[in-house]
Amino acid sequence: MENFLSLMVEIKAMGATDYVGFTFFVGCMAMMAASAFFFLSMNSFDNKWRTSILISGLITFIAAVHYWYMRDYWAAIGESPTFFRYVDWILTVPLMCVEFYLILRAAGATRSLMWKMIFLSVIMLVTGYLGEAVYMTGMGPAVWGAISGAAYFAIVYEIWKGGAAQLAQAAGGAVESAHNTLVKFVVIGWAIYPIGYMAGTAGWYGAEGEFFGMALNLDVIYNIGDAINKIGFGLVVYNLAVNSQK
Repeated sequence: MENFLSLMVEIKAMGATDYVGFTFFVGCMAMMAASAFFFLSMNSFDNKWRTSILISGLITFIAAVHYWYMRDYWAAIGESPTFFRYVDWILTVPLMCVEFYLILRAAGATRSLMWKMIFLSVIMLVTGYLGEAVYMTGMGPAVWGAISGAAYFAIVYEIWKGGAAQLAQAAGGAVESAHNTLVKFVVIGWAIYPIGYMAGTAGWYGAEGEFFGMALNLDVIYNIGDAINKIGFGLVVYNLAVNSQK
């Protein structure tokens, strides 16, 4: 009860017009609700799909915990919780890459594909953090952002035209459909993150907090992207599991 009252005080302290804090709070609740849904639905599927559903729940649960801390950080300090966000991503994004391997495993996907995807995602995130939080002056954001972008495009190629795409095409049916939907999340949904990166770094992109002359808040961009991508990823896998048992 004491924790609940403390939460209410903090939410009130953020103010009714604090739309950034509001997106942190809504993101936390949405991720937690998605986790409960995925975890409680696991027993509805056979062993073939339980690991995939479990990972979907872990992705949103890890994000919910970090959003709780990020919301508190924002309420207390009023600054972007960059460190906590990248800790969240370094745990959840590789798990999202694992989902590709799990749905393609029956079509012949090997662990080398999984580790390749994980490695590229880690490079993407580590270099992104260096550009956004460590080397923030001069050409630092541009250089590290370019490396991060190269790793991202390597992931896109692998799942769109590379080995993962070929396995999905060979599998056909519901597996190919689910794979293609996840590809759209990566190509379209993950594109939100570079926009947030550019909105939050100065120098190469112009004035900090602006993107092509438009005032953008990177936390709102990131929060929307996380909710769409992490919950959406899990729902695609869930739908594939449902369709596979019909």
